[in-house]
Amino acid sequence: MNRQPLIPKGRYRKVESIRLLPTRVHGALDYLVGLALILAPTIFQFADVGGTAVLIPRVLGVVLIVYSLLTRYEWGVVKLISMPYHLVIDFLAALFLALSPFLFGFSNKQPNAWLPHVVVGIAVVVVVIVSRTQPGSTMATRVTTG
Repeated sequence: MNRQPLIPKGRYRKVESIRLLPTRVHGALDYLVGLALILAPTIFQFADVGGTAVLIPRVLGVVLIVYSLLTRYEWGVVKLISMPYHLVIDFLAALFLALSPFLFGFSNKQPNAWLPHVVVGIAVVVVVIVSRTQPGSTMATRVTTG
C-alpha cells in the first residue's frame, strides 16, 4: 500500500532549514543555562524575594543539568533521552519559566525578580526552535539522504 507521508518532504525541509544550531552547541548551552538558572537569584539580586521566584529557576537549573547528562548527544554522559524528547522537555520547562511570574504572582515585584524568568524562558524557546534534532548531522547530509 502506497501511503502519503503526513508531512510532505518540502515542508519537512523548510522546518529543518531553521534548525541551524548543532547539538554540540545546544549541549554546551544546556549546562551554561542550568548553572545560570541556579545562580540567577544571586546574579540578579532577587534572592531576598524568596518563595517561588527563587525556587523555580534553581530547581529548573538542576533539572536541566540532570536531563542533559541523560541525553543522547555529545554532552550526555548516560545517554538515555533522545534529542527530540530533550527538546520537548526544554520547551515545556522554558514555557513554565517564562510564565511563572504570572502563574505564581511575583510579576508585581521589582523587575529584576521576574524579568529574568521571562527573558530566559523566551530565549530557550528560540534555542529549541533552531536546534538540530540529531547529534552530528549536517544540513548537507539531511538534504542528500532525505
